Amino acid sequence: MKNKKIINTVSATILALFALLTLFLSSSVIFDWFGIRAKEGNYVLFIVCANFICSIIYIFAIYGFLKSKKWTFWVLIVALGILIIAFIALLLYVNNGGIYEAKTIKAMVFRMLVTLSFSLIAFFSIKQNSAIN
Repeated sequence: MKNKKIINTVSATILALFALLTLFLSSSVIFDWFGIRAKEGNYVLFIVCANFICSIIYIFAIYGFLKSKKWTFWVLIVALGILIIAFIALLLYVNNGGIYEAKTIKAMVFRMLVTLSFSLIAFFSIKQNSAIN
């Protein structure tokens, strides 16, 4: 039981750093704070918006990890679904000649893998733990 609490706390901490970084970077591009929009090059706005939405969803998941809530898994699955839909749209956009940065595809794959990882951690550390109690 104590190990599960440690796993949840560490997961919440890492997810908080990821969420805050994502929130800062995506909102900086959307609202053009600190001149970051110009530095991003050929960003794809719907990808930035999907990342922004997911950063807010991650904040709910952080709370879920800290309080060991069963719904944490489902919140992260919703975020993963948003990212997958955005990624499919990005691939269609690219195939139709849309302008983009190559790093966007790598970043989206990375973000989906991170979200999937946190989803699995939530499933095994919270959902399974709740079934025992």
